[in-house]
Amino acid sequence: MNQPPPSSISRRDFLSRTVAGVGTGLVLGAPNILRAANADGSDKIHVGLVGLGKQGRVLFEAMSNIPGLHFQAICDIWDYNRNNGVAMVRSLQGHVPKGYVDIDDMLAAEKGLDAVVIATPDFWHSPLTVKCLEAGLNVYCEKMMSNTIDGARAMVKAMEKSGKLCQIGHQRRSNPRYRFVLNHLINGNKICGRIVNINGQWNRAVNSSQDIAAAPKLTLKQEILEKYGFKTMHQFMNWRTYRDLSGGPISDLGAHQIDIFNWFLGARPKSVFASGGTDYFREPFTKITREHFDNVMCIFDYDTVQNDIPSGVRAFYQVLTTTSAGGGYWESFMGTEGDIKLSEQSAMTSLFREDSAPSWDPLVERGFLRKAAAPPKPVATSGAIASYDSKPPEVFELPGDLPPIQLRNGTSVSKPPHQPHLENFFAAVRGKEHLNCDARHAFESEAPIYYVNPSALSKQPIVFTTEQLSV
Repeated sequence: MNQPPPSSISRRDFLSRTVAGVGTGLVLGAPNILRAANADGSDKIHVGLVGLGKQGRVLFEAMSNIPGLHFQAICDIWDYNRNNGVAMVRSLQGHVPKGYVDIDDMLAAEKGLDAVVIATPDFWHSPLTVKCLEAGLNVYCEKMMSNTIDGARAMVKAMEKSGKLCQIGHQRRSNPRYRFVLNHLINGNKICGRIVNINGQWNRAVNSSQDIAAAPKLTLKQEILEKYGFKTMHQFMNWRTYRDLSGGPISDLGAHQIDIFNWFLGARPKSVFASGGTDYFREPFTKITREHFDNVMCIFDYDTVQNDIPSGVRAFYQVLTTTSAGGGYWESFMGTEGDIKLSEQSAMTSLFREDSAPSWDPLVERGFLRKAAAPPKPVATSGAIASYDSKPPEVFELPGDLPPIQLRNGTSVSKPPHQPHLENFFAAVRGKEHLNCDARHAFESEAPIYYVNPSALSKQPIVFTTEQLSV
């Protein structure tokens, strides 16, 4: 393990230095400037919100804590979402933004926009993003980039042709905890030694995976549904379960974490082998058999170079929508000298030093780590074979978390997990930062994910070609 840098790091330093650190080559982007100076000389950003469903509301709550934003327009095909969006903006900023059903109408009427935030169903991400970039707007678009890899490719091309910014919503790329671990622990101090394995999961209970329905009085007209790509109101409400509209759980949930595999390794996998099944959400257990798998497991194989040594790495990932067993969602990077278990939930984050590894006490002294209570020793069982048992590793914690923010009512709460990524986007629009996850680098990380479902359907491994993973 390399010796830590001579300076110490406080909790405040932990929070500030993680934002400034640069990851392993996948954090590029061209800074941009506002379309035109505001009349009052401010750097206020005029924002259009496209898609105000559940995820759109999550992003709005995070943006409501960011100063200098003016939410100018709302676009959503469902009047229920659209009216809620207008009401949220009115409550926050005291003005009534205009609501639109169609993006073309919004772009034609709202000439003063600088940026849009897109949180629609996946199959609309690419056409909406391309249209907004071509209109000269900067775009923050939720992941996945698209329901198809060709849609994702179109987004990259449109970003680069327009010269505008396009940030993809892999929000862990801007999370101080993740950036600190990558920059200062894995790369800076090599505390894992050589990473040999990665595990990750997102397990969700059956009760949290049920279909959702709208009250009959809120049902969209059939002509509106069909105009915007939906056959029924059920499809509109549960688009994530349909193959023509999304990539299913592996893209809806798994994409966040598989992105971290690729980002932390600074590499893309050479192959994937997946297995999936509709194990619960099918007749006779449920009224409707889902098109997408409800449980998926996959293995990615990587060729990496670590410490100037060629190193193979295997990464296992599972997404289950039928059980919460195993502790929710996390990623674990297992190395010859240490293991780092990470999650957006700080309570799930732990670090484990192998007994044969150099001491981490210098890192504790400098504030990079904090020693945690040792787990209880297992009780010896009579007759058990223990000759190959490993000595329990030491357990450590990180020294800090997302900084708290103060709400308008004076209450102090933890910063929402999406907020740092949105802050990075708007700072880049002002020309003050580089994007942490622009469309090209998001594509490079996302591309292998598009082949998980085909591998599971064919029950065959897929060895990637350069063409498959290229724009």
